[in-house]
Amino acid sequence: MFDSIIKNGRWFDGTGAASAVRHLGVRDGRVAEISAAPLDESGCGTVVDAAGKWVIPGILDIHTHYDVEVLLEPALTESVRHGVTTILLGSCSLSTVHVDAEGAGDLFGRVEAIPRQFVIDAIGDLKTWNSAGEYAAALERLPLGPNVAAFLGHSDIRTAAMGLDRATRKEVKPTAGELEAMQRNLIEALDAGFVGMSSQQLLFDKIDGELCRSRTLPSTYATTRERHRLNAILRQRDRALQGGPDVTHPQSVVSMAMSTLGLWRNPLKVSLLSAADLKADPRIAKVFPITARLLNRFGGNLRWQQLPVPFEVYADGIDFVIFEEFGSGAAALHLSNQVEERRQLLQDEAYRRRFRKDYERKFGTRVWHRDFFDAEIVDCPDESVIGRTFGQVGADRGAHPVDAFLDLVVEHGAKVRWRTTISNHREEVLNRFAADPGMQLGFSDAGAHLRNMAFYNFGLRLLRRVYRAEQAGRPFMTVEHAVHRLTGELADWYGLDAGHLRAGDPADLVVIDPAKLDDSLDAYAESAVPCYGGLSRMVNRNDDTVNAVFVGGTHVFGNGEASAELGSRRTGQFLRTD
Repeated sequence: MFDSIIKNGRWFDGTGAASAVRHLGVRDGRVAEISAAPLDESGCGTVVDAAGKWVIPGILDIHTHYDVEVLLEPALTESVRHGVTTILLGSCSLSTVHVDAEGAGDLFGRVEAIPRQFVIDAIGDLKTWNSAGEYAAALERLPLGPNVAAFLGHSDIRTAAMGLDRATRKEVKPTAGELEAMQRNLIEALDAGFVGMSSQQLLFDKIDGELCRSRTLPSTYATTRERHRLNAILRQRDRALQGGPDVTHPQSVVSMAMSTLGLWRNPLKVSLLSAADLKADPRIAKVFPITARLLNRFGGNLRWQQLPVPFEVYADGIDFVIFEEFGSGAAALHLSNQVEERRQLLQDEAYRRRFRKDYERKFGTRVWHRDFFDAEIVDCPDESVIGRTFGQVGADRGAHPVDAFLDLVVEHGAKVRWRTTISNHREEVLNRFAADPGMQLGFSDAGAHLRNMAFYNFGLRLLRRVYRAEQAGRPFMTVEHAVHRLTGELADWYGLDAGHLRAGDPADLVVIDPAKLDDSLDAYAESAVPCYGGLSRMVNRNDDTVNAVFVGGTHVFGNGEASAELGSRRTGQFLRTD
């Protein structure tokens, strides 16, 4: 009767309803039966005994940058192994639907820290599409591991319409024909089932390459008229705008948030980047829930994306995007392809004075707390500094923390590896955010910043926190509610056939051992990425936690081992929004 059976597990349906021990029968890629009594296992190809385990719908990751990796290694194993069965591409105004190979390299290389030449080679060698519909069809021909849905990137269609140079000049406005081309491309993408459009206004996201190096992303140059025309299409079609406002300019945040209001029109679905409890300004954490609550009360449909775990980051020397947010840091990253010139710059006393001034500036909104006493060195050829902060090294040497940092970078370059936590450091704030209906749980950035962070298991880490609080008698939400927030709630908001585990639903499911929701989820690990020349990236490794992952009814991963099917045949689908 069944292709697979998952028996004896505590079943969560993704709606927030009470869980119960049940037996699930899977047939033809969907849940065929959910029974309180054991199912007939005769002729069943796969039987998983989930006694004492949780059986939940596959987790959705609503914010990734897998746009290049999905073409090269479509299994996307790093996410699948942690129970993510549906991912969204095209975040932060960046997609590979219309832009050419060089343009894609320039857009993705620096801001997302994906090796530029590999981006160029992948798009140059593999691009067979010229429209969003053809792009979706090309993805469907790949042996996808998880399901894939997509935003269309505003910077993508702006670059395609205007050319990268013209699209990144303040004095250049799109012609009527260019604006019409952007609108046509957006309409065509929505017709092809894309979930919406992503647009970015953040001014420290910079372009790679030589042609337009260090200019901000094309979408940041969009006029108000351009944004309104594109948003009107999304509003008419009830599709989502993923927006990245410029946090250093409050008017950008207000404008993007207010765009959700319909007044005499339909409200616009708006998912904004991002709600964070910043060390740099703890007061700002109060703004996000209030803003969403107020605008939604007046008829809006606003959500803040929120990573439900501490935002711990690692950096190799000065090569990290947080330095883009102030002038002296951006000047160094501008020279990332010119090693000797950068080295000379970092030694220059005038430059160091400028860096110290930027470091010590306390006013204004910023992401990085700029505290080198809160930046631990984890690796360096000079072993005497490992385990110490740059501030401590400076104090020992009688030097300013900035000079201690720059001295080590000048001497050892990217071999100086260090870590800090930028935000989400207060558990009580994280717990409030996790339960707040104005927040969407996600923002993992999976597939980007390969050497800087790893949040592939963010869903498991949230479930651990919820479960531990429940066991300690201090619950802040139920496990059922947490599962709903990671699965069905997101699928319903974006209009995707995913995130639920009821009879008739797609058999995308995860078997989790709650006893293994332990400290292994926080462990540091690295793994080589073959499609990026063997680059060692940060990953998560907690293989005892996830006992089985099914996508489309096929067992694809479990207990640290991928199945033969993962990456060899298509198990995931390109999910379309109706």
